[in-house]
Amino acid sequence: MPTELPYAADAEDSLSYDELEVLRIQYQKELNQAHVTIQTKFNYAWGLVKSPLHEHQIEGVRLLQDIYRAEPTRRRECLYYLALGHYKLGNYEEAKRFNTLLMEKEPTNLQAQSLGQLIDKKILKGFLEGYVGMALAGGAAAVGAILLAGLIRRATRK
Repeated sequence: MPTELPYAADAEDSLSYDELEVLRIQYQKELNQAHVTIQTKFNYAWGLVKSPLHEHQIEGVRLLQDIYRAEPTRRRECLYYLALGHYKLGNYEEAKRFNTLLMEKEPTNLQAQSLGQLIDKKILKGFLEGYVGMALAGGAAAVGAILLAGLIRRATRK
């Protein structure tokens, strides 16, 4: 049995400008008519989350959160893209929270498992970088203290 999971391709793949524009036009059309269907809103949010632009990703997550709150029947399908959106935004703890909720509902979801691995790697990397940063800062402080002590000792001898 292979241990490699299918890659969460959505973490890297983006829609083309034209593809996203089709979704945006449909969303705007319905918005102007004062009735946006949940499917249109979801499709547009999905496209925004897949965008390489940070502002688009933020808007996509916001729209997905609106759907998640307002439409209990659509929560499950929002979970993966909320996790993905937060992952792409660098909000790894939020990404993990949404992905965990999805994994509780669908433990065999290979895409969610793969995204979970990506999230865990980013969290671990941040954790390790934090420790390295603290070690460097601690080392610099120790060197500074030794130098200061030497200067003080030298000044008191004169």
